[in-house]
Parts: sequence; structure tokens; C-alpha cells
Amino acid sequence: MIYVVATLELKPGSTDAAIEAATPCVIETRKEDGCLSYDLNQDVLDKSKLVFVERWTGMDALKAHFHTPHMAAWREKAADLVASSTIEIIDPADVKTL
Repeated sequence: MIYVVATLELKPGSTDAAIEAATPCVIETRKEDGCLSYDLNQDVLDKSKLVFVERWTGMDALKAHFHTPHMAAWREKAADLVASSTIEIIDPADVKTL
């Protein structure tokens, strides 16, 4: 299993549009083979920060996700809404759940 944490800093005034644009991608991604979870979160103190938290069965599933039509549509819309982003791919050797 791998984890992805994608943090987006949005351009001023684009939060609602970004959430609206991301919603179809979230819906379709959750249907993909290999997607264990795919959540979009908003920072409660900074509404212009969104964080995707994802769990995938492995890199092959994640790579396939990058080439889906809904990801292409999201990337196209996000280009005008996102000021910066950081994507972390975490391949854990051992994850403890509390």
C-alpha cells in the first residue's frame, strides 16, 4: 500500500471553484481499481489550503490514476485555481494504526 498527500495552496478567491472542480474527480477516483481511499480536506484555519489524502494498493494503480480522463479534467481546471502544490508519495515499510 502507498499513501499520497497532495497539498494545494489556492489563488485568492478560488476556493469554492476549486472544490467544485475537484468533486467529480473525487467521485470517479473512488471507483478506480486500486483506490483504497481518496479524500479531499480543507484546512479549518486557512480556507485556501486543500489537502488530498489518498491510499492506493500500489504504484501501478497510482500511475493508472494519473492517466484517467477525470484527472486530466481536474488538472485543466486546477491550472487557473492553484497557486502552488506539494505532492508526497509515501511507501511505508510499516504503518501503525492507533
